[in-house]
Amino acid sequence: MAYDPSNIFARILRGEIPCHKVFEDEHTLAFMDIMPQSEGHTLVIPKTPGEDIFSIPPEALAATIRSTQRIAVAIQKAFSPAGVMVAQLNGAGAGQSVFHLHFHVIPRHHGVDLRMHAGPPADHARLAEHATRIRAALY
Repeated sequence: MAYDPSNIFARILRGEIPCHKVFEDEHTLAFMDIMPQSEGHTLVIPKTPGEDIFSIPPEALAATIRSTQRIAVAIQKAFSPAGVMVAQLNGAGAGQSVFHLHFHVIPRHHGVDLRMHAGPPADHARLAEHATRIRAALY
């Protein structure tokens, strides 16, 4: 499969679709998942086009995992979860639905099940509040 520059994450990177931005540097962007599986669910993507872990240049992958770690630490501070799950899917058979490499950073709390991912979008005011909490924990 060839990279599709019209995928939703590519469009977010170009500013064509808004997002609740958490963090950005020259190589990556982190933003709130609009269909969060838990409160604080954040996505981290490279700015370099690539469908999955197999097609992304190693330097872009390294930058993305550095940002993923930074976001995970901030989520730990902001939400005090029992744990933080980091997930990355490759190919439709693995459950990938947006074919631009991305990492899910998901806070996990004891006794709280994850919501289905392809559900209705979350309240935008709530997502904005979560983004603010995570940004504050970055510094």
